[in-house]
Amino acid sequence: MSDLQKIKDTLQKLANAENQPKMEAYMKNQFAFLGIKAGPRKEFVRDYVKIHGAPENLELLAEKLYREPYREYQYVAIDLLIRYMKKADENVISVYEKLIREKSWWDTVDLLASTLVGHYFLKYPEQMAPYNHKWVTSDNMWLVRTAILFQLKYKEKTNEAILFGNCDQWRHSKEFFIQKAIGWALREYAKAEPDKVKQYVLRANLAPLSKREALKHFKDTL
Repeated sequence: MSDLQKIKDTLQKLANAENQPKMEAYMKNQFAFLGIKAGPRKEFVRDYVKIHGAPENLELLAEKLYREPYREYQYVAIDLLIRYMKKADENVISVYEKLIREKSWWDTVDLLASTLVGHYFLKYPEQMAPYNHKWVTSDNMWLVRTAILFQLKYKEKTNEAILFGNCDQWRHSKEFFIQKAIGWALREYAKAEPDKVKQYVLRANLAPLSKREALKHFKDTL
């Protein structure tokens, strides 16, 4: 039996109709859910790899899971990719990009951006500038959000020129998810460089939402 079929069979057994409506409503009814909460899902993934080991051709499996109708399949794909991301080779970025484009919403894109893409660019720093440019100039809003957010966990390792440049490029956007991403990225960088973030916000003329999010943890405001 294939890894895909084993995963599908087990997730169907874990389905909980009682949780389903609330989970779908939380995601604005954009996706169908089996009703499996994060705890049981992560426990399943942990037990699965203990029993079966690393799936064969993990990237292909992730793509297949993304074609499945229930949102939990996409979550499991990301769970597995994160579990083995340290072993991923340089070519995996094309898979991440494909998944960012597919069935896109903040719940999957933000994990792909901040964890998988973020780790990838630290491992393969020569890929950061070309992919950042490709994504931040894209007409795909989720690729733009990824470019803004991939350094969320970098702190003092943040490439400031890329972060501020991305924010500058999209600071006049009317899109909620872009405004929110700018504020979030700046707020996280402020944990490492609060003065630089405050100076940037002072001169950048950000959208009110971005500015509010960026300064959320400062006692004083600009």
